[in-house]
Amino acid sequence: MTETDTDPLFDEKPQTAQPVGRRIPMRYLAPNVITVLAICAGLTGIRLAFENRFELAVSMVLLAAFLDGIDGRIARMMKGSTKFGAQMDSLADIVNFGVAPALVLYAYMLDQARSFGWIAALLYCIACCLRLARFNVMLDVVGKPLWQNNFFTGVPAPAGAMLVMLPVYLGFLGFAPTRAIAFAASAYTVAVAVLMISRLPVYSGKAAGTRLRSDWVMPSFLFIVLYVAFLMSYTWETLTLTAIGFFLSLPFSARAWKRYEATDRAALANAQSAGSETIS
Repeated sequence: MTETDTDPLFDEKPQTAQPVGRRIPMRYLAPNVITVLAICAGLTGIRLAFENRFELAVSMVLLAAFLDGIDGRIARMMKGSTKFGAQMDSLADIVNFGVAPALVLYAYMLDQARSFGWIAALLYCIACCLRLARFNVMLDVVGKPLWQNNFFTGVPAPAGAMLVMLPVYLGFLGFAPTRAIAFAASAYTVAVAVLMISRLPVYSGKAAGTRLRSDWVMPSFLFIVLYVAFLMSYTWETLTLTAIGFFLSLPFSARAWKRYEATDRAALANAQSAGSETIS
């Protein structure tokens, strides 16, 4: 038995039962530790919300979203991706992007709408579960055009969590959570849930993240630093503008999808036309 031996839970290849005591490389454990920390942060955010410490609660939910977003990337960088880690990540997504934001929003505002607020929170959680299940299933789809990898189907769960807490950001900026606003926030929560399970194409930015023109490197660094600076100094204003900006980007994503589809249809028509001419 050597130090490179792995446990069946973490090994990508199917194995039979192995003796207890096998050593697991740390590169398999580190990403899963981050995933567990993300779950802890999300659950702590729920606790803080019910203690009426809402700013800390939202901060913990956002921290959970950040940790949940980097664990997969760290796993790929360390070549520590495993099926076990993928399952852990999916379960963490349900807590961090579904349950935690919904309960924080409910404790802050939706409880004033009574049953309507609770129903809205439930619908959001269910929509998040459905969204994540569909995402996992679509990973196994083969034969789709490469350009479709640049789009999500429906609003992704991390973005949904950021969007659904927009009423909380506005509350921190001075908009008191009255009963009427609670009903409006309930309707808004349901709308975000519908966007998550919709077929709306949402640009993922994966293509932009793989290659960057050299003349855009320094401006990109400057923009990231500027955004983080504003996020730290004017947190709720920045998050509000980020949510609004995401909504404004949705029509552009749909238009880009239609443009790609039109290009595919034109290419298919040209191919069929060329094939007909060859036969004749």
